[in-house]
Amino acid sequence: MTINFENQVAIVTGAGNGLGRSHALELAKRGAKVVINDLGGARDGTGGSSQAAKDVVATIEGFGGEALANGANVSDAEQVAQMIEETMTRWGRIDVLVNNAGILRDKTFAKMSLDDFTAVLDVHLMGSVNCTKAVWDIMREQNYGRIVMTTSSSGMYGNFGQANYGAAKMALVGLMNTLVLEGKKYGINVNTLAPTAGTRMLEDIIEDEQVMDIMSVESVTAGLITLCDKDAPNRSILCAGAGGYATTHIYETEGIYLPPEDQTPEQVRLNIDAINAADGERIYTAGFEQTNKFVEKAIAHFKSKA
Repeated sequence: MTINFENQVAIVTGAGNGLGRSHALELAKRGAKVVINDLGGARDGTGGSSQAAKDVVATIEGFGGEALANGANVSDAEQVAQMIEETMTRWGRIDVLVNNAGILRDKTFAKMSLDDFTAVLDVHLMGSVNCTKAVWDIMREQNYGRIVMTTSSSGMYGNFGQANYGAAKMALVGLMNTLVLEGKKYGINVNTLAPTAGTRMLEDIIEDEQVMDIMSVESVTAGLITLCDKDAPNRSILCAGAGGYATTHIYETEGIYLPPEDQTPEQVRLNIDAINAADGERIYTAGFEQTNKFVEKAIAHFKSKA
């Protein structure tokens, strides 16, 4: 089995450097026509230059592929709309969207300004929303689409000094969960990549060159590609880094039922061990499943009293 993207069009945001560049090159090597989106700013989102995107296009064209450079700021919906229009004019379809663009403005929450908080949310969360919204109807009409969000262990588990980044990254998991439900009948699969790689995002955190080499962008891209093709999963959170691959799931414990007379904070606290017990924990795929569980427990209690 060989994964390929012949006759498909892919958009990769933040594709001028690092992970995005690696993703774009591999998609192109496997036959995709690729839009190389990159604002060309610094790690904190300031500045801008189109050169990085143009360099990636030149590399792709050098091995016989097709690519288009685009400098849209993903946090600007109008610029994103222009990017989509340009793509459709050039190639007439969009099959794959990889929401990879991001910035960092790390500080402890006590020292972080609200501007630094919202700037990170604007790029990671709203940038992904803007791009996804812009391709959504196209993919619905095609009856086919593959969308990948980029989350982070910082969002799923927390990381000191990254309240803004973590909030944005966990929000993307929630976005995926609902889009999976709404896109399923239109052939749109939505997944999330949780990467860790030796890019400029980590250059101040990891100084060991050997470790940075092990954490190659190519090892992450190997995982990303499996989320983009026709046989991609749906609702997967794929973690990838340094050659390691795993999936993250959100579980809910079975929990307990308390009758009306015991529905007090004191009784909840007294029963916290049973509430936390892992036996019977489940993965839910829609919010109503939790509601159904609680209602069924309540109904069973009242039937037992009848």
